[in-house]
Amino acid sequence: MARRRPARRRGRGPRGERIMWAAAGLVAAVPLLSAAVKFVQASWPWLLVATLAAGLVVLGVALLAVRSARRHRDHFLRANARLETIDRMTGERFEHLVAELLRRDGFRKVRVVGKAGDGGVDVLAVAPDGVPFAVQCKRWSGNVGAPHVREFLGALAHTYAGHTGLLVTSSGFTPPAWREGQAASLAMIDRGVLAEWALGTPLPTLLIQPRLAA
Repeated sequence: MARRRPARRRGRGPRGERIMWAAAGLVAAVPLLSAAVKFVQASWPWLLVATLAAGLVVLGVALLAVRSARRHRDHFLRANARLETIDRMTGERFEHLVAELLRRDGFRKVRVVGKAGDGGVDVLAVAPDGVPFAVQCKRWSGNVGAPHVREFLGALAHTYAGHTGLLVTSSGFTPPAWREGQAASLAMIDRGVLAEWALGTPLPTLLIQPRLAA
């Protein structure tokens, strides 16, 4: 009869080694975890104080940033509150002036978006009561005519549907432009109203005042 070969002893293999090392790691971690728990139990008042202090520091930095931004805005508005200064502005700077006036009056999410192909909209904002606004800014020397009003109304009817339209100019509107805008309930700010707005009269107050076509 053929002699049987002795059975080979099976090694632990990779899986067994991983289990062994994991168990060893857990055993080694128990004292560390216990020490950490004891440290927290002994030091939690100081940890709480440190956490609160860090929170106060972050809050203080945020408040300082808000105040700094507000001071910068107030300085910018004071420096550009007169019509003769506005008349020297570029169109882009005029858009930023209108955006800062909106922020001053409590509008949120104010963004200057003016660019070619924008449908005539230069600034987007949300009023304090949650109504979205689409604003067109025209730093012109001549009056805004009815065709430009119709173009803006077209953008409001399509790309910016659901937005309240606000058309701001540093000059004025022709009588047909006034009639076109008022027939569509478009909010219109001409040179005279712009002067009041820049000097501090809130926009909502200006918008509820009746305006007659010239």
